[in-house]
Amino acid sequence: MANERLRGAILASGLTVEQVAVRLGVSARTVERWVEAKGERRPYRRFQYALANLLKVDLSELWPDERTSVAATEAGRAELVTVYPHRAVVPKDLWTSLYAKATTQFDLVVYSGFWLSEDPVFFRLVREKAQAGVPVRLMLGDPESACVAQRGEDEGIGAAMAGKIRNALANYAPLFGLPGVEFRLHATTLYNSLYRADDDMLVNGHVYGVGAYLAPVLHLSQVPGGELFSTYAASIERIWESARTIKSPVLEREAA
Repeated sequence: MANERLRGAILASGLTVEQVAVRLGVSARTVERWVEAKGERRPYRRFQYALANLLKVDLSELWPDERTSVAATEAGRAELVTVYPHRAVVPKDLWTSLYAKATTQFDLVVYSGFWLSEDPVFFRLVREKAQAGVPVRLMLGDPESACVAQRGEDEGIGAAMAGKIRNALANYAPLFGLPGVEFRLHATTLYNSLYRADDDMLVNGHVYGVGAYLAPVLHLSQVPGGELFSTYAASIERIWESARTIKSPVLEREAA
């Protein structure tokens, strides 16, 4: 059965199917399928929100079985434990106390995360969690990548960013080869550094012109029905899948 609500909203907006497709970055045929709803086909969540915003209607008006925007917003607020104006004021023991609770997820997504590479408590936690069977996934920026070079320019430290990554890798040398601990290098433009332990996550924003230690940090805790935490969690998985595994702190390109 066709989604007449969506068809009507598009007509009421004065936009054509082709114009909607261009605004959302999809094909006109894809939009037509959403309207036709063949096989109960509907957009991914990000496109549902984009459509509702573009057409200036509530999400539930297009798909009645979906939660209203108000409900989604309230769930998001419930996920937000607190906000710190910059990383430097986050209680020092918060990072390690979160990772100490990890039983299924122990993820680190950064460019260098150099400050943690000098923390003996963090090293101990990595070893303990790996021995307990928790997969530890440490993702650092590829020092040879364009995104790392750009981040160095954005922070005003230039090539020092790549140097920080190499130094962090050198510090992490004792953790390489431990069962359950895997290092990968990514070539991703990070908009946040992400620190996940099960259903808790610290999101350290990246702000142009300043180092991450001066940028805000969100403490998130996943709750049923919330979508804020899952958005960042999905980003971690995409970065993990696109990153390359390294077995040694001495990078292959440098060792050659």
